[in-house]
Amino acid sequence: MGVYAPLLGVGPGPLWGSMGRRMSSCALSPPLSSVSFLFLLLLATPGARAAGYETCPVVQPDMLNVHLVAHTHDDVGWLKTVDQYYYGIENDVQHAGVQYILDSVISALLAEPTRRFIYVEMAFFSRWWHEQTNATQEIVRNLVHQGRLEFANGGWVMNDEAATHYGAIVDQMTLGLRFLEDTFGNDGRPRVAWHIDPFGHSREQASLFAQMGFDGFFFGRLDYQDKLVRKERREMEQVWRASASLRAPTADLFTGVLPNNYNPPEGLCWDVLCADQPVVDDPRSPEYNAKELVSYFLKLATAQGQSYRTNHTVMTMGSDFQYENANMWFKNLDKLIQLVNMQDVCTCGLIHDSSQQQANGSRVHVLYSTPACYLWELNKANLTWSVKEDDFFPYADGPHMFWTGYFSSRPALKRYERLSYNFLQVCNQLEALVGPAANVGPYGYGDSAPLNEAMAVLQHHDAVSGTSRQHVANDYARQLAAGWGPCEVLLSNALAKLSGSKESFSFCRYLNISICPLSQTSAHFQVTVYNPLGRKVDWMVRLPVSEGLFLVKDPSNKTVPSKVVELPSSDNPELLFPASVPALGFSIYSITRMPVRRPQARLLQPRPQKFGSPVLSIKNEYLRATFHPDTGFLRTIEVLDQKLVLPVSQAFFWYNASMGDKQSDQASGAYIFRPSRAKPFPVSHWAQTHLVKTALVQEVHQKFSAWCSQVVRLYPGQRHLELEWTVGPIPVGDKWGKEVISRFDTPLKTLGSFYTDSNGREVLKRRRDYRPSWKLNQTEPVAGNYYPVNSRIYITDGKMQLTVLTDRSQGGSSLRDGSLELMARDAAAGHRLLAEKELLAPQVVLAPGGGASYHHGVAPRTQFSGLSRELLPSVRLLTLARWGPEMLLLRLEHQFALGEDSSRNLSSPVTVDLRGLFSTFTITRLQETTLAATQLRASASRLKWTPKTGPVSHPTVPRLDPASITLQPMEIRTFVASVQWKEDS
Repeated sequence: MGVYAPLLGVGPGPLWGSMGRRMSSCALSPPLSSVSFLFLLLLATPGARAAGYETCPVVQPDMLNVHLVAHTHDDVGWLKTVDQYYYGIENDVQHAGVQYILDSVISALLAEPTRRFIYVEMAFFSRWWHEQTNATQEIVRNLVHQGRLEFANGGWVMNDEAATHYGAIVDQMTLGLRFLEDTFGNDGRPRVAWHIDPFGHSREQASLFAQMGFDGFFFGRLDYQDKLVRKERREMEQVWRASASLRAPTADLFTGVLPNNYNPPEGLCWDVLCADQPVVDDPRSPEYNAKELVSYFLKLATAQGQSYRTNHTVMTMGSDFQYENANMWFKNLDKLIQLVNMQDVCTCGLIHDSSQQQANGSRVHVLYSTPACYLWELNKANLTWSVKEDDFFPYADGPHMFWTGYFSSRPALKRYERLSYNFLQVCNQLEALVGPAANVGPYGYGDSAPLNEAMAVLQHHDAVSGTSRQHVANDYARQLAAGWGPCEVLLSNALAKLSGSKESFSFCRYLNISICPLSQTSAHFQVTVYNPLGRKVDWMVRLPVSEGLFLVKDPSNKTVPSKVVELPSSDNPELLFPASVPALGFSIYSITRMPVRRPQARLLQPRPQKFGSPVLSIKNEYLRATFHPDTGFLRTIEVLDQKLVLPVSQAFFWYNASMGDKQSDQASGAYIFRPSRAKPFPVSHWAQTHLVKTALVQEVHQKFSAWCSQVVRLYPGQRHLELEWTVGPIPVGDKWGKEVISRFDTPLKTLGSFYTDSNGREVLKRRRDYRPSWKLNQTEPVAGNYYPVNSRIYITDGKMQLTVLTDRSQGGSSLRDGSLELMARDAAAGHRLLAEKELLAPQVVLAPGGGASYHHGVAPRTQFSGLSRELLPSVRLLTLARWGPEMLLLRLEHQFALGEDSSRNLSSPVTVDLRGLFSTFTITRLQETTLAATQLRASASRLKWTPKTGPVSHPTVPRLDPASITLQPMEIRTFVASVQWKEDS
């Protein structure tokens, strides 16, 4: 790369010629030597202008313009780990080495100034960037400035759209886009969202992209039936209205379907991984194929153009991990472009007839381009576009091939990702509240960045989706675990400063399996409960302990009720006590083992189910759940204060996973769900039950089989039931694959409809065997009706509603009226505020107690709130994180949809006063930005599109007043705040 160093001093000037056109010449020159290529590049680069639409190539207005997009799709883990892909290790598994791809592409771009390339995954590019010399970095900056290297999407990864939560999507996009902003300034800002490989597309994803400032969105995978209809109607491109709450065009996003997923057209793949014939343009060669290839390309381009509305069409020239030898791709594309676009009669006899393709009326012009430049031409066409208001789930790429299995694949990894999101928010908040003392303190150097990057990697469409190989999934979990460590140090520094006591903090990572050494072995310890919500939370703490009696005292040294519960499903008793925790703060409880040893909860013996057994029930002041005396299954849920009774039967079933049949050889797997028959088998016709009743909890433990059990739980003051399912290891000795579901059956008349969330935010109505955009030919009555459930699914008859909240992403459906089913994982029934409480549950940190004083002469603090006043229920603090020295990133959102909660007025606009809101710092300056914090909102603008629904007004940006931040339903507002931390915090 050093040979190009002399170019660094080249100054600005006009571009050489037209970026999309070659100089008239009949000779197809051999590759330029290093000297001549250096000379031409010096001529080409003086004209470099600022990157953006102004650097786009010239097109031919009276011709069909074929935009060739040179790209590579680099999975951030799939068949190989992230590091194996980057370094090119284990190439016998898959030949892929990202570092070599980027090396090769930069060299190829320098060799010819008309060439262009796009790159997407910042997880790889940032790593490569930091390995380069200053000279190479400057060369790349010039390429970006000239628009020859363009970034599309720009997130840390190309995230999945079914199994991802919107908060994690925003975080990973912000991480990648900030890297581009810091590295390239406005030149590096992507104009186009680019999701070419995710297996279906959510409405919320489009809404987030629009709010981030993207002008358009292109994707590759589309249901095969939908695609056929769109091609016939010429609706491969349209405006996606991605929110039913936000005022148009806030969440409107121009969206295009790529013609060939993201691969090159058949026969035109010129990578080392491909077997297609290269362009042979020497007529003297017996392998000469130029005339035939050009003819084929013209027919292909003309046919493809028939499905689109403008005189522009796009071809993706690249695929998975291609361009490791970029010269191979570009050399053939150079020839193709020159052959098709040759204007003058060639006298050298190379291709004769086909050298005059445009002169002879082919009406096709081909050029190197990018998604942004293609979008720019579509916008300039000034057409009126159709509008889409639903989403693109579920995705099928053929009959019997519904990609709905990954909604539930690898549930343990999905849960670990969700827990890590919670922990990252706690880490970010405490880093923001405490300031530099959280990073450098008595416990060492604490940092949120490693977990932030690990969480970003987990959003990749082969990570949280559960579609990677097992060793790759293990590596994803390793990255999360490694990220937790620096955050634990940060939390220790922050909690010590805020509490005034340097404790030996202990983080129990294995509470999910009732293991916590400190609580199980210590006679005395303290529990710090941190609440990441903007409102006070009452929470039941559960800790594994040894048998005995414990005294629990609150921050005011008052005794609180506690019980030790012996559980039939565990050898470890659990201590329960209620904790009350202030908004964005913590409460510290002290725990002391008393000398008396006796069980604190009566554990009833297993109940053999016999006809006429007494009714089994659990209840509190709001709910009663009864269980069938013969089967042990849940039978009714009663809302006591409203005198409502809903008969509901809940049990476990399993679908036999298809291995292929006469209709199709498609089997069920990690990606595709395909049962062998529509009717599932029951796991069991009855459940063995145990009853646990105390003043602090009532539980029914159900055992359906040796590998399937459930706890139905009810706490005092709780208006919902908790159902904790344990499934596995699933027996496969009978050679039958099993897809296990939990099904709820009610008498509700739901008329074929049910509702699911979109990435944890807005809710979409679903109808069985129906698609809003086309008439569905249903080939899989089960899998074809499954949808992603990120946080909740519900059914209603207009009078009563059954809602199931999930603690991780799953697949779910309603296959008959009154019925609701989920791939069997952990779940709870409730509503939006409960979903927020589940997502951002309190974080529990233990310590032996008796630590040294942090501030000499200052008494320790046992309770703290980072807010001077609570946020209203409709307001969620989406982000509070460090952004730079004395700068914070702040996001506030209205978490209710328009008209969602009229009874309590929670769907109305709400105003927040930021003045004095935070107790540990003062905001000295406030700037509002777009969602990803890459542009000031006041100066940000997007391309304008005209939808067929009629013109839309573009609202003016309201004047920023920290005393009056108004949030409309479903609105997220993002701020960068300069702050000064208070000394006494």
